[in-house]
This record gives sequence, C-alpha cells and structure tokens, in this order.
Amino acid sequence: MSSPPTVEVRQLTRRFGNLVAVDALTFDAYRGEILGFLGPNGAGKSTAIRMLCGLLAPTSGGARVAGVDVVAQPDEVKRRIGYMSQRFSLYGELRVSDNLELYGALYGLHGSRLQERLDWAISLTKLSDRVGARVDELAGGFRQRLALACALLHEPEVVFLDEPTGGVDPVMRRAFFQLIDDLAAGGITVLLTTHFLDEAEYCHRVAIISRGRLVAAGTPTALKELLAGQVLVDVRSDRPGAALTALASLPELAQVELFGAGVHARAATGVSETQALMATADALHRAGVPSSPPAAALPTLEDVFLDLVGHEEVSP
Repeated sequence: MSSPPTVEVRQLTRRFGNLVAVDALTFDAYRGEILGFLGPNGAGKSTAIRMLCGLLAPTSGGARVAGVDVVAQPDEVKRRIGYMSQRFSLYGELRVSDNLELYGALYGLHGSRLQERLDWAISLTKLSDRVGARVDELAGGFRQRLALACALLHEPEVVFLDEPTGGVDPVMRRAFFQLIDDLAAGGITVLLTTHFLDEAEYCHRVAIISRGRLVAAGTPTALKELLAGQVLVDVRSDRPGAALTALASLPELAQVELFGAGVHARAATGVSETQALMATADALHRAGVPSSPPAAALPTLEDVFLDLVGHEEVSP
C-alpha cells in the first residue's frame, strides 16, 4: 500500500489474569480497505476490537487509529470511529427516526448538518420506508442496518463491526455486505470480526486469529495459495459422517474433514493425486458408502482455516 495506514497495530496484548486473550497482534489497515478478523468464538477478535476502539486498555503494546494513539487518547479515538458491537445497542421502544436523531445528538450534530447526515444514512441503508417503525418491530437485518447507520452519522474514518450479521438471514447478509463494500469504496476503512468463512470472502484482506494470535493474513486468494501444491480430494455423499469414518484412517490421507454435504481430504506427503483418488474410492467402496467419484479440489478458505487452526469451532 502506498498511502499510510489508517490503523496501525503493534504488539497489542491483553491479559485477564493468567489468560492471554490477545497476544502481540501486529498489522495495518488502509483507507478504503475491508479487513476481516476470522476466527472461532473465543479467539480474541472482540477483545482486540474493543482495545482499538478505546474501550479497553491494552496490557502492553499499542495502536494508532485514524492518527490517534489508543493508549494515550482513548476518548479522542471514540470520536473518530464508528463502532457496531455484537450486542444490539439501540432503543427498541423508540422509532427508527428517534434512534437516529438521538445518536446524531450524541455525536454533536444539530440543525441542517444533522438533517443532512440523517438523510444520507437513511438513503445508504435503505430505511426510508421504515423510519416511523419501532425498532422492536424490525426484522434482524433491518435492525443491523439501523445500527450501522447510527455508527456512520458522524462520518468516521474507521468503522469497527463486531460480528455484524449475527442472527441475520443469508439474503440480508448479502445486502449488508453490499453496504459495507459501498462504504469502503467511499474511502472508509472497515474492520470486522466474523467466524463465518463465506463472510471472510467479501473482505479485501483476512487476518486469521487463533487463541489471541495472528496466524496468517492476506487476501482470500493469497491465503488459499498457502495450500498450493497440496493434493486435495473432494467427496460428495448423502452420508458424510460415514464417508469421514471410512477415510479417517487411510494412510494416503493426512487430514480428513467434513465439508458441507461431503468430505474434503488432504493427501499425505509424497502421495500423488492419482494415488489419493484411487485410495479414497477404494475405501468408500469397501465401507459401502454411496458417493460421487472422488475428485481433485481447489483449496478453499475453509481448507486453509482448518489447516492453520485445526478443529476449533467455525461456521461454514
């Protein structure tokens, strides 16, 4: 990147007693970039976001967000960012318009400037036909749009979204990420946490977090290239559990994982594609497991995640 980073993180660490929740994180994020923190629940993603938002003091290390030191000036950081937490934090008994006006006032907006920002946020999030509705009456996807609109009223340089699509259906999730893409195209830096692998594919870059540590970072394409040269086998079956059992002890396969309606397997070192496919087909046949013919597969982000992180919980 030629421009200076809008988020600079160096050795950021947070301990809770003997627990190291965030362990020496170091990374940068840039203007107009969507950076996704991908990791299982409990990996430290939300703790890292809270430190970068000035809500939680680091144990050691530091960061600068929108040019402000999060340790020395946490209150100034809060004025320059938008933050959407995991927990829905708006007022359900109030109308959509009431919530927007309240958050605008809290950000110091008033008069024509407030109205201008309200009109912009409502247009961006496509809430114009719901401004008079009580928030409690909104479906999950529209409530998330409203929360995002409130986080954007004061024109922050950086927006932090902590698992923003929890409880949102797939159609709404896609629409929500179109909104995020529009924000980035307008020059806003977006940092979001997720444990959904398909959401990570929307990000310009992905940082994989495990047990508080950064284990890999790069574009989704670059991360998949970490498995370049390895032989991957894909099996489709209406009995994926039985297929997994049949293949788990094959010496030709180093790793076998459930993968949607089937199984993905990685060949052991030195095993050719032909050998892996033949061994897989034979094992399934002997076990009487119906399946499609085993086929060579290209690496997915899920394959990379499982290779780097292992069997910690992650949603497909």
